[in-house]
Amino acid sequence: MQTDFFGEKLKAVRKSKNLTQLELSKRLEVSKGTISAYEQGLSYPSLETLVKICEILNTSSDYLLSLSDNLPFKMGGLTSEQMNSVLQFIATIERANRILEENE
Repeated sequence: MQTDFFGEKLKAVRKSKNLTQLELSKRLEVSKGTISAYEQGLSYPSLETLVKICEILNTSSDYLLSLSDNLPFKMGGLTSEQMNSVLQFIATIERANRILEENE
């Protein structure tokens, strides 16, 4: 299992649902810092929290844990291939932003 992509996938799906870290944290009853840590790969949710994340974001744990590339939702009528491209693009931008921030 590749847990190194969990944070990137969580962030991309969260953003696709137009939720901020703060909004997700309130719905999960955790701190905003906890969501940030998940998205940065610094920590991982408990099984109970993972289930709640999947319910809130209407996605599967298989997708977030990189066991499957299938997304269980549609975004604006996009095909599965287009959706994957959008999420990969978002993840790439986020990685680039982290690199830029580290070099400042």
